[in-house]
Amino acid sequence: MSFFLPKRHPGQMIGAFVVAIACTAALGSMQIPQLHQLSSKPTDLSTEQVKQAVEAETLYLRLLRQLPSFGFENLVADWTFLNFLQYFGDDPARLKSDYRLSPEYFEIILRRDPRFLLAYFFLSGSTSIYAGMPERTIEIMDMGLKFVSPRNPPKSYYIWRYRGVDELLFLGDPQASQRSFEKAAEWASSYSDPESQFIAAVSQRTAQFLARNPRSKLAQFSAWTMILTSAVDERTRKRAVIEIQALGGKVFIGPDGRYQVRPPTSD
Repeated sequence: MSFFLPKRHPGQMIGAFVVAIACTAALGSMQIPQLHQLSSKPTDLSTEQVKQAVEAETLYLRLLRQLPSFGFENLVADWTFLNFLQYFGDDPARLKSDYRLSPEYFEIILRRDPRFLLAYFFLSGSTSIYAGMPERTIEIMDMGLKFVSPRNPPKSYYIWRYRGVDELLFLGDPQASQRSFEKAAEWASSYSDPESQFIAAVSQRTAQFLARNPRSKLAQFSAWTMILTSAVDERTRKRAVIEIQALGGKVFIGPDGRYQVRPPTSD
């Protein structure tokens, strides 16, 4: 499967675009009754309503996976990502079900557009932390990494950092995590900007902690700190704070309202 947008005659591109939108809209219309029912009373959902919506979404994703892209792989990836955000952000429904569909969204997204950097961030958080399926996270990341290079997409070293965090904290595989952080450091060091140089240094330091001590508290502290400072939801932030404190670290709220951390005194 090609992950690149082929060159087409403008008329062909417009026609393909219209067909792709029509197909996607047709699939989306299958969800309208369930979604309308859910959106009408978002805070008063029955378990049966949620179950029906999840079943409809499962079918929708199955069909979306088979949807021909007509050369618009990125369009399908973006559309699926927007659907994921609706699914993930529906707290009342998720509280009455679970997050098990999260990896299904990202398998579609990253098959269509493996260089969609933001998707890897949400893949890690939603699938490893919320759905409790870190093995699927790594499997999908590995699928996408085959099509990624140090500079395409820019700052793709973050993917290796996400991978290293999941391997360390959720799979309990410090050796694999060490290799991922080493790769993150290698890729980040090819950039000259301050952010990339900082990431290169931090990643290399984490890899060194793990090489010296596979059960390193400092390595785990670094990983949870990354989760804390990048989390987009309060539930993940609270868990990160608890885990950092359990490792012997300290968490403070600075004058600017941002989290500040202090590492454990011993490794």
